[in-house]
Amino acid sequence: MLSIGARVFSWSVGLGLAMGAVGAAKATPPSYTLFESGQVRPLALSPDKKTLFAVNTPDGRLEVYDVTWWGLTHRTSIPVGVEPVAVAARSNTEVWVVNHVSDSVSVVYVGTAAPNRVTRTLLVGDEPRDIVFAGPGKNRAFITTAHRGQNIGFDPQLTTPSVGRADVWVFDATNLGATLGGTPKTVITLFADTPRALATSPDGSKVYAAAHFSGNRTTTIDSVLVAGDTPAPNENYDGVPAPNNPLIVKYDGQHWVDERGVQWDSNVKFSLPDKDLFVIDANAATPVQLAGSAGFYTGVGAILYNMIVHPVNGKIYVANTSARNEVRFSGPGVFAESNVNGHFAENNISIVNPQSHTVTTHHLNPHLDFDAPFQPLPNEDAELSLALPQGMAISADGNTLYVAALGSDKIGMYDTAALENNAFWPDPAEQLQVSGGGPTAVLLDESRSRLYVMTRFDNAVSILDTCDGDEIQHLAMHNPEPASVTEGRRFLYDATYTSGRGDSACATCHVYGDVDHLAWDLGNPDGDVTIAPGPFKTIFLPDFPIDFHPMKGPMTTQSLRGMANHGAMHWRGDKTSPNFPPNAQPNQGSFDEVMAFKQFNKTFVEVMGRTQEIPAADMQKFTDFALQLTYPPNPVRNLDNSLTAFQAAGRDLYMNKPATLGMTCNFCHVLDTTGNAQYGVDRPGFFGSDGSYVGTEFVQTMKVPHLRNAYTKIGKFGLPRNSSINPQEDDSFLGDQIRGFGYTHEGSMDSVFGFLSQIGFVEDPIFNPGGLESDTPTERRQVEAFVLAFDSNMAPIVGQQITLTSSNATTVSSRLTLMRTRASAGECDLVVHGAYGGRMRGYLWNGTAFLQDEQAKPTLTDSQLRARAALLLQELTYTCVPPGSGRRVAIDRDLDGTLNGDEC
Repeated sequence: MLSIGARVFSWSVGLGLAMGAVGAAKATPPSYTLFESGQVRPLALSPDKKTLFAVNTPDGRLEVYDVTWWGLTHRTSIPVGVEPVAVAARSNTEVWVVNHVSDSVSVVYVGTAAPNRVTRTLLVGDEPRDIVFAGPGKNRAFITTAHRGQNIGFDPQLTTPSVGRADVWVFDATNLGATLGGTPKTVITLFADTPRALATSPDGSKVYAAAHFSGNRTTTIDSVLVAGDTPAPNENYDGVPAPNNPLIVKYDGQHWVDERGVQWDSNVKFSLPDKDLFVIDANAATPVQLAGSAGFYTGVGAILYNMIVHPVNGKIYVANTSARNEVRFSGPGVFAESNVNGHFAENNISIVNPQSHTVTTHHLNPHLDFDAPFQPLPNEDAELSLALPQGMAISADGNTLYVAALGSDKIGMYDTAALENNAFWPDPAEQLQVSGGGPTAVLLDESRSRLYVMTRFDNAVSILDTCDGDEIQHLAMHNPEPASVTEGRRFLYDATYTSGRGDSACATCHVYGDVDHLAWDLGNPDGDVTIAPGPFKTIFLPDFPIDFHPMKGPMTTQSLRGMANHGAMHWRGDKTSPNFPPNAQPNQGSFDEVMAFKQFNKTFVEVMGRTQEIPAADMQKFTDFALQLTYPPNPVRNLDNSLTAFQAAGRDLYMNKPATLGMTCNFCHVLDTTGNAQYGVDRPGFFGSDGSYVGTEFVQTMKVPHLRNAYTKIGKFGLPRNSSINPQEDDSFLGDQIRGFGYTHEGSMDSVFGFLSQIGFVEDPIFNPGGLESDTPTERRQVEAFVLAFDSNMAPIVGQQITLTSSNATTVSSRLTLMRTRASAGECDLVVHGAYGGRMRGYLWNGTAFLQDEQAKPTLTDSQLRARAALLLQELTYTCVPPGSGRRVAIDRDLDGTLNGDEC
């Protein structure tokens, strides 16, 4: 029994999912919730070049500027959805805005004949990112989304192998349909994990779509199968043997091999085609991906950001990073030669040639000698480097490429011929500095010799002169983010300051504060064994180790989201308060998240090549920022926060069945939506973890992980037989899959169902009589369904929106009622925006009626407000925003106590 229990514990703490249920008593919620959505296409020019459009991501608005020879003049600000990340102009008077958290697209009128406003809201898949117009007359809108979401209207097949998880929604802009969220012409599913960027061929006949988390054909072999056969060293400098660790392997085109060249083919039950970029026929009667090999490209990069097409030769430029996660170890590299310190990723522009169907990758920092000793900052190499390439612009003749470097506070200029031939060398004269910091997009206005740049760090727009590189103008947009966010964000992205060579940042792996969907072995053979502080959850009395060996083995990148109120950090909980103060909720000892996060300061030296840690004051700012990062709403659970009958059965099993040697799932993975609420913490609730540890005699001490992001790990299917798996389970080869890492701390488990199929979870008449049924998959499938549908800190309704018009009252009525009901239940704040009396107005639901944005105006009943939309040009857009933000979003934008309407 002991060995089974130890194995169960070792897996259970590695599941690494995400669970929570909304409804807990909470402290007063903040007026701003930090989602940190990645901007994709935040700037656009009207076709006549007279208007600039900029998404104000934190404020949920579209900012409109008049373009003149003297600069930009702000014209208006139009409320759209929650976290807009992309905008595209269909005409001089109509633009479309992609709202990342709202799962929507706002169709916005920006002409002079009527008030500027949202005229229609289209509902699409989860977390839409980019938009382009292409096809006949460029009247077809293409939008990237994840293959899931409450508004999709089809089965996402979450538990089915070999299903693409990247969708492109296509709408006919001239015929949006009369259904609730619009009727797409088609939804194209691509065989990749989570799409991001779009681009069009020069003639608009083709649309190119890129995966965001493309991967690099790496995966993990489970420690049971590795059985200690890892490359040397297998002990630290002090001679303490390392744990029996898993092993990262990479497909070399023929075999799955480790760094020694040893083949592990028999232990990988799937293949990774690594399809990165896809080609869509935009002119087809129904747009479709091109058939066969013409429809995709492989080997473009690991994390793909933005794309742009050469206007003359049609080549596609893809800004990306590549990962060296097959290389083991961090630290000084004394005891072990293998090391990624200062060189764990590279920043690239990959060039895709449609004529030859080839991909060539061009490293943007050829000046770096990765074997050279690290130098104190600032240093010349770091100042020359370009990190985290994002949006791009290209001259009309195709000779000059401009690249926004989010991690370097500058715009890189490249001669395209030199770039293509690797004949370039970084030159300060070809790097334009941007004062606001964190550029995410660049637009070229050649007729005025200008670049328009979005700077994320200060939420502003800059104008640069392309002739001399001078900054002509810098316009800040209204920003609701607190100082703790704006001052701390830089430390996530700023590679020049946080890395020794200026080419990497925390965001290189923690993409926009989230994950890269890869595993890394960042163990440090030069490190010491330390003691795990607990507290521990266990019903056994085995002689298990309660320490942290520095050679921890492969572990998947964890999100920086949702760390507040969840205790020590890292999979093992080895980032925790030093000196072992007493453990006490909510914030002492192992439960002190502030002190835990500060322990990551060592990472700047051990992984990113800095010669010293960043100053304590800067680490405090980074900590204050990071602990506000919030998970988005779960896209699988019903919008009314209910469970299906199948999911509800899984919840009952999770909470009540003693499936693991007499313990329920909830014994370790605590689900308590009021966790620590009695202490008045800012973000109460235990969502799969209360911060406790577990240990075993065979593997490492681990912290029980939270369970909020299970649905994001879907896409690896195929599990080799090992001694921990139920013998009844299928271990056949399952063919092509979209990702190499799944569940558990090292990512070796393929699915939640596979995890639950292990001995120790399934029923055994002697060792585990209370386990989940072993002869039928039903109970395991039910628990899996519950896990995938678990709430995040935000209820499912948060972000959802719809526009009421003079012609769709019946169609949208039930959705409006749902939104009002969930707001009254405290799951969101319901806000409404629309034109009335010649200006944009805002309304806030207070539980019984709608407050207006003028102090003297009376409240309106639900029916009174709906009646206003019965007239033409008075559409009303209803949005469920995060609790606590409604007043700011709807009626008092600057929270100065004077309502918006009274400030006009």
